[in-house]
Amino acid sequence: MHVNQKPRRRHSEQFKAQVLASCAEPGASISAVALSFGVNANLVHQWRRGRGFKANQAVASGPVSEPAAQFVALSLTAPRPAPSPATATVAPAEAIRVELKRGALGVNVTWPISAAADCAGWLRELLQ
Repeated sequence: MHVNQKPRRRHSEQFKAQVLASCAEPGASISAVALSFGVNANLVHQWRRGRGFKANQAVASGPVSEPAAQFVALSLTAPRPAPSPATATVAPAEAIRVELKRGALGVNVTWPISAAADCAGWLRELLQ
């Protein structure tokens, strides 16, 4: 063992079951759960894959499983036609707003929704 290395910790199956049960809660973040229990998120990912954890020995919480995927129906409205050149002003609800900050420099950009593909291309180029 190296001088700066801590001894390897051993976690009980009950502790692992508690951590995995917390991960199975709706909206739970594995990173946040790992942080709250004081373990590394990579270790929790390993436990979820079955490495280092015997699910048949889980106590009190039963077997841990992934939440079932659910279908969510969305209602979509028909796309609006592009505005004519005569109506060049864009209503605030029909605009893409981008706020960029880097150090002391701040830039606010308003882009018409009708040119969303151009906006996406511009952002891709900017963020490379």
